[in-house]
Amino acid sequence: MNFLAHILLSGEREGVLMGNYVGDFIKGRLTEEKTVDWNQDYVLGLKLHRFIDSFTDTHPEVQEAKHLAALSLGKLAGIVMDIYFDYFLASHFSDFSKDSLSAYVHAKYAVIEKNDYLVPQDMIPMVRSMIRQDWLTSYATFEGIDLTFQRLSRRAKFLAPISNAVNDLRANEDFYYQKFQKFFPELQMRSALFIAENGSGIFKVGAPL
Repeated sequence: MNFLAHILLSGEREGVLMGNYVGDFIKGRLTEEKTVDWNQDYVLGLKLHRFIDSFTDTHPEVQEAKHLAALSLGKLAGIVMDIYFDYFLASHFSDFSKDSLSAYVHAKYAVIEKNDYLVPQDMIPMVRSMIRQDWLTSYATFEGIDLTFQRLSRRAKFLAPISNAVNDLRANEDFYYQKFQKFFPELQMRSALFIAENGSGIFKVGAPL
């Protein structure tokens, strides 16, 4: 899943949200020795991020969707599917939140800025661009998703084909949306259960990085 989904699946605890939000930028095993002095909600968010990614990658509905995307995008299918699903989440946001998309994401931008000390240094430029350019709200439109793909395509040579991913989304939108509808509510339920079963509510002060 991409940024909007990770944020929404974090619940209301700021530390959990921050860990889930930055999860791709924290590498290595999250051992008790390594994380003993970290904000434990933040650690829970990091673990939640990994749970979400694993659950998503192995879910049969997602695998079927990626199989179709791979016909035109090859090994990039997993990356584009995360973004496709954020498009469906953003464009149907009222199905998942009582808040409007704009109100919700701007509230979460404020949380991220408030807790920016939890953002890894190599992620900070991207976070600043995301907030300044309001990426999360733009996910609700084809134009916004296309701009996301254009940004990604310039990051590395192997990502260049992703610049055409919006064409696959346009051509197969109904199929992908059906997969999203079957998959995402289950992911919501499982993520909430993960937080409930693993969250102690303990908050330890300390630099996490």
